[in-house]
Order: sequence, then C-alpha cells, then structure tokens
Amino acid sequence: MRVAVCTREFPPEVYGGAGVHVEYLTRELDRLVDVEVHAFGAPRPSPLVARTYQPWDALAGDRPHDAALEVLSVDLAMAAGLEGVDLIHSHTWYAGMAGHLAAMTYGRPHVTTAHSLEPLRPWKAEQLGGGYRLSSWAERTALAGADAVVAVSHGMRADLLRCYPDVDPARVHVVHNGIDTDEYRPDPGSDHLVALGVDPERPFVLFVGRITRQKGISLLLDAVGHLGSDAQVVLLAGSPDTPEIESEVRDKVATLTDRRGGVLWIDDLVPRPAVVQLMSRASVFVCPSVYEPFGLINVEAMACETPVVASAVGGIPEIVVDGETGHLVPFEVGDDPYGGPADPDRFARDLAGRIDEVLGDPASGERMGQAGRARVLERFAWPEIAARTVELYRSLL
Repeated sequence: MRVAVCTREFPPEVYGGAGVHVEYLTRELDRLVDVEVHAFGAPRPSPLVARTYQPWDALAGDRPHDAALEVLSVDLAMAAGLEGVDLIHSHTWYAGMAGHLAAMTYGRPHVTTAHSLEPLRPWKAEQLGGGYRLSSWAERTALAGADAVVAVSHGMRADLLRCYPDVDPARVHVVHNGIDTDEYRPDPGSDHLVALGVDPERPFVLFVGRITRQKGISLLLDAVGHLGSDAQVVLLAGSPDTPEIESEVRDKVATLTDRRGGVLWIDDLVPRPAVVQLMSRASVFVCPSVYEPFGLINVEAMACETPVVASAVGGIPEIVVDGETGHLVPFEVGDDPYGGPADPDRFARDLAGRIDEVLGDPASGERMGQAGRARVLERFAWPEIAARTVELYRSLL
C-alpha cells in the first residue's frame, strides 16, 4: 500500500498541533505501509518526504486574501504530484483541496483529517479577510468529497456534522491524536528553566500556545489578575495572528507585571526538550482555549505528569478527567464574534479559582499528574493510533 500524506506542516516547519500530529503519525505509518510525505515549503531532510511545493510567484502579495490564494496554488501543484499512489491522506484545509483534486484526477481514495473547522474559527476573518471565505469553501469541498473523514475527537465529529450537514455521517471516523510517551515524560532537571529565566524554587503556572483568539491567552491573563497565589506565570507564546492581538497581550502582561510581578513571557522558539522540562516542572498547566477540536497540548502536559486546568470545550473533556487528572472549567459561548465566553469575567474568575485550587494542594496536584500520565499511556500512544488509521485505509481499498 503506497500512501501519500499531504500536509502544510512537516519538520522542521511545524507551528501547531496538526504539524506535530503529522510528524508522529507518518513515523508510525512508515512501520506499517509505504508512506510518502508531500509538504508545503522548502525541501526537507527526512527520507519520508517525496516532494515539497512552493506557492506561485504570481500570487505573492501582502493583501490578507493573498495567503489563501497561494495555498490553493500549492494544492494544484501538489495534486499534480500525486499520480501513482494507492491512497491520499490530507491534513487540514490547507492540503485538503490537493487530496480532493488528486482523488478526482487519478481515481484514488481520499482520506482527510479535520484538525479544526473554519466555521468555528471566526476570528480568522480578522486575519485573512476574504481569504477566510476561500478557506471555508476549500474545507467544505474537501470534507464533502472525501471517501473518509477523520475527526480527532467525538466532540469534533459532532461539530463537523453540525457545521457540514452534507457530509455523510457514515464516512466520519474518530481517531484521536497521539503522543510519543518516551519523548514526553517527566524531566526533573532545571537547566532549561534557569536558562529561560524561570525560578526553579518557586511554583509556576504554564501556558504554551500561539497568540491567537482560539488559544485564549488573553482570557488567561485576565484570570491571573484574580489569582490568590503569587506563583510565577510562564507564557511560552509566539506567532501572533495579528498585530492587534499581540498588542493586547503585551498591554495585559505589562499591567500584570506592574500589579503582581512574576509574569514571564517567552516568545522565542524553544527546543522541545526545554518545553518538556517546563511542562514537567510546572505546578499546573493551563489551556484556556475557546475552541479546541482535540487539545494535543494537554496530552503532552499530562504525559509529563502535570495537572491540567482547561476549558471544557471541544475534545478537551475526552482528555482531561475532571477531578482526576486536573480540572475542567465550564465554558458557555457568548455572542462575541471571536467565540469568547458569554461572561468573560466569570470565566476568568472560575479559571483562577481552579488554578489556585491546584497550587494550594501540591499533594493533590502530584496525584493528578500521575493519573494523567497513566491515562496517556493507556489511550494516546501512537502505535495503536497508527494501526487504527491503516485499518481505515484498508477498508477503502
């Protein structure tokens, strides 16, 4: 079985959970089938990468919608490069149209994994302008035409069928994301902490994620203002979606620094071993996302034996067991065009209360961390996930 995996992200160009998923899934698939990666961007050193593709120069520009047009140009070139494979597996809307067009052209099955849904990310209109309508059209077309759709959680499956009622429910399969439990494991060291400016002798709250409306970093900063603890707050956050949200985060961090101190914002690219050590040494990991189809970052933190406090949205309740591996904070979506909570102040206070609860009882936090790693080992290891994926492939051939 020769499988082509189509993706925007692949190492070393990985900036989100979808890229991490593709990196590890292809590694495991390579043990089971003949897999080749077709990726956006520059050539890669990996032997798994068959070809890479660049956008058309004629479409280059700085208008918000130019980026979406460039993506579609890559999809066209990628589709032309997929002749001869037995099955195509695309990831996200970025590569979904390449899989869709290749399936039509060569008569091969197309599997697409939905890592998020454009209708549930309205803040992207702020980022892409008319390009958001293009990305939404591309996603809808690829999902409706695919032979099989992989949803990364049951919550994601429900959202997908609600947003796209023309997709046949029988073709939507749930296969969770996975994690390398040897790479993400407790690291008791402190060298990376010290190098990054974190005091290893003081408890700290950790956030890891992009600066985007989706990840809720602004909501977390509001919650920090309500914390009863003087614990450090470490924000490993970069790649802002827009100058406006970057400015908003910068202003809130400055205000908190004046009021309480102890807020460390790291916006540099940090190597994975340092991230693992930060996760391992954090007293609590916080995921305040307003939308999270799966929430791989929570699995990574749990694998490092750290309790998690997270929004009860999307696939997160399938990962974090409330009261056992951390705490879930209720989240009611309001009329905010960016998907924010109905009562932002209440959510911030609830989030702060759960964080304080973990910080105030280190023994309970330690038990939650241990239960979290046990859950990851049982449910989210890559070999099982790759085997389920290949089983799906075989059902289509």
